Amino acid sequence: MKNRLKIGLLPRIVIAIIAGVVAGCVFPEWLARIAATFNEVFGQFLTFLIPLIIVGFVAPAIADIGRRAGAMLVATAALAYGATLCAGFASYFTGTWLFPSMLSDGAASVPQDAAVAVEPYFTMSIPALMPVMTALVLAFMLGLGTAYVSGTALRHGLGEFRDVVSLAINRAVIPLLPIYIFGIFLNMTVAGQVGVILMGFLKIIAVIFLLHVLVLVVQYCVAACFFRANPFRMLWTMLPAYFTALGTQSSAATIPVTLRQAVKMGVSEDVAGFVVPLCATIHMSGSTLKIVACALALMIMQGIPYDAGMFSHFIAMLGVTIIAAPGIPGGAIMASLGLLSSILGFSDVQNAMMIALYISMDSFGTACNVTGDGALAAIIDRYFGKNKKNPVA
Repeated sequence: MKNRLKIGLLPRIVIAIIAGVVAGCVFPEWLARIAATFNEVFGQFLTFLIPLIIVGFVAPAIADIGRRAGAMLVATAALAYGATLCAGFASYFTGTWLFPSMLSDGAASVPQDAAVAVEPYFTMSIPALMPVMTALVLAFMLGLGTAYVSGTALRHGLGEFRDVVSLAINRAVIPLLPIYIFGIFLNMTVAGQVGVILMGFLKIIAVIFLLHVLVLVVQYCVAACFFRANPFRMLWTMLPAYFTALGTQSSAATIPVTLRQAVKMGVSEDVAGFVVPLCATIHMSGSTLKIVACALALMIMQGIPYDAGMFSHFIAMLGVTIIAAPGIPGGAIMASLGLLSSILGFSDVQNAMMIALYISMDSFGTACNVTGDGALAAIIDRYFGKNKKNPVA
């Protein structure tokens, strides 16, 4: 058998966007309505899946972390969460400073109910089993409870449920996602909104890339104060991990390189061996930065009201919800859809736009996450490590 040509998710999303714009200009109404009908059904399925994603991935992650008790675990988890929060708030305040002027044209011309120009042939209601906050509380209860229960049946059950949810994402959501994005951009083209949206996307991507660089520089400057080394030499040492993550789009797949470079930077092997794999799960600065910036930009473009209190709630919950995001491209945004809907009030269409915008920069967020893991490992090494000599000092 000949090897099948595999196209990554990002190229498929780009193709879907271009095809949606072209189809919006040439499709007859009946074809456009078929696409709108698919989007209606698929959107309902996503709504049903969101609480299951939260329970399926957050609960096992908390259970696994809870089994590894100790001061180093507490310090690493607190540091990772603090770094994630700082990245989220840096993204929010930078966005409130830059986006209103950059995206002013979009705010004037894109309504909140974007992409409703084509009506579906029929609708289908697939209610979620529980609200998002109920799912999050249940995930915490199951995760923490499992961590302190001696039995293994529940732990195995949570692991198997995670596998079921991951299978649904990999076999149903991800393959059909480009078709969903195609329908969204087809409808926006018919409504005359696609030009504003795409120009806004390009501006947002540029700002987020610069924010990633700034966050990494700040993280390593802070780490250098503890590690007593040159922050830019530390960052240079970790660049192989950055570029590996750009290619793999997976924090887990980059662990061997991140671990090797952290040790080369001067972190004790025992500290690096603990902190790097753990932070690959719980440190999500780059992903949080992107999600906050994209959400804020879309709210500004569509004239949706927001305030600091709303985003403080969103960022605080986001730092917990996206831990142990599925090991697939775009896992963090899939895990955050529930918070986007419940806290920021996003519709299915707005969630689809978030997915498209996030995945267009997915590898950069992952690279920021794993490169920052080296800075966190250096800080933890200051208090728990055995090395007295730093090669990059």
